Amino acid sequence: MKTIRDNVFESISRSDTCSPPSRQLREKLLLGLTLKEYGGLVLKNPVNWVLCIILAIGLPLLAQRYVYGLQAITHGSQDYPWGVVLGFGLFGMVPLSASGFLLSTTVEIFQRDDFRPIERLALLNGLLGYFFAVIFLLVDLGMPWRLTYPMVISFGPAAILFLVAWHVATYLSVQIAEILPAVSEWANWPSLKRFIKKIALGLTIAGIILSTLHQGALGALFCYAPAKIHPLWISPEFQWLHFFVSSIFGGLCMVIVVSSLVKRFMVWRCDDNFLGNLDEITIGLAKGASLAMITYLVIKAVAIAHDEEWLLLISGWGVYYFAELCLGTIIPLVIFAYGVRHRRVSLLRFGALVAVTGIIWNRLNTVMVCYNYRMYQEVPHWKELWVVATILCFYFIVYRLILYRLPVLFTWKDR
Repeated sequence: MKTIRDNVFESISRSDTCSPPSRQLREKLLLGLTLKEYGGLVLKNPVNWVLCIILAIGLPLLAQRYVYGLQAITHGSQDYPWGVVLGFGLFGMVPLSASGFLLSTTVEIFQRDDFRPIERLALLNGLLGYFFAVIFLLVDLGMPWRLTYPMVISFGPAAILFLVAWHVATYLSVQIAEILPAVSEWANWPSLKRFIKKIALGLTIAGIILSTLHQGALGALFCYAPAKIHPLWISPEFQWLHFFVSSIFGGLCMVIVVSSLVKRFMVWRCDDNFLGNLDEITIGLAKGASLAMITYLVIKAVAIAHDEEWLLLISGWGVYYFAELCLGTIIPLVIFAYGVRHRRVSLLRFGALVAVTGIIWNRLNTVMVCYNYRMYQEVPHWKELWVVATILCFYFIVYRLILYRLPVLFTWKDR
């Protein structure tokens, strides 16, 4: 009996001219299986049942948010205007999505073909990360049909939010264009792929400029209210640099985490080129992340010295600051140094997971925990946490659907 892998790759290698369009579409959407076979596999997967449970509770909560307002699912107030929806969904996902411009720069600008097997995975990670960051933003703001107003109708070029909105929107368009070669192979549209290849260099340069600007602008956004944030988490002269440099190792570590999950749970969809080079690529990504971590630590020390905040380090907040710095940067840096030296790839993957956790913790601290730190500490509403989990379910579903179908983890082949 043929396995799923056999059916999938048989459908991949089959010529597009040997079957009618309806059959071609069915084979590409259902991975070479019949509708009954595909539905049976969906029902047998326990992960899908967990997703259904989360969505069954989360979708009504999303409806409640849009019917009764944000106060129905959050503890948002004038004191704490931002919660987990933006703290995690926007400020946390954007730095973890920097993998797109980092890997495209590595491959297209510096011609590092040894990283090419993972380039499309990094581009997809960046595209979906930014797209769902916008979804989180729309959930927090409400009235998505008025999204164009602050960008087109009511111009505010001196505002950082105006800058971030246009940069994210433009860079999202660039990332869509960069992933189009995979779509063109899947849809048998070679002319589109040839066109994207002609402008690949321009897209990469645009991605570098736009991503650098808005990663830094997200940090500069907190300079609107520097007195409300604890001094250890805000340094007006260096805040944009903190966010930008941390996004570099955050994006690289996120690629390591995603590729590890793919290798563990989706190996049937990976070809030999991806699997055979993944360990060396992971070591290379860990080296790059280590350099960014060292730079980040140096900038942190310079910021504290510049603002003369040494005495704050011996306070209770200073201990908390050191805990975040150790978990998010120092411990992963030590793990990477040992793992690269001794070529312990599994250890590098664990270090990347720790670093990703540290990035999220840092953003939540800046947005929530250390915001209005002299006042009461805001505890997120359980409904808000569930809504975040609901959107992450959609993120996971879309991510999985694309990886199953588009040539991201494998090379498209026609007989």
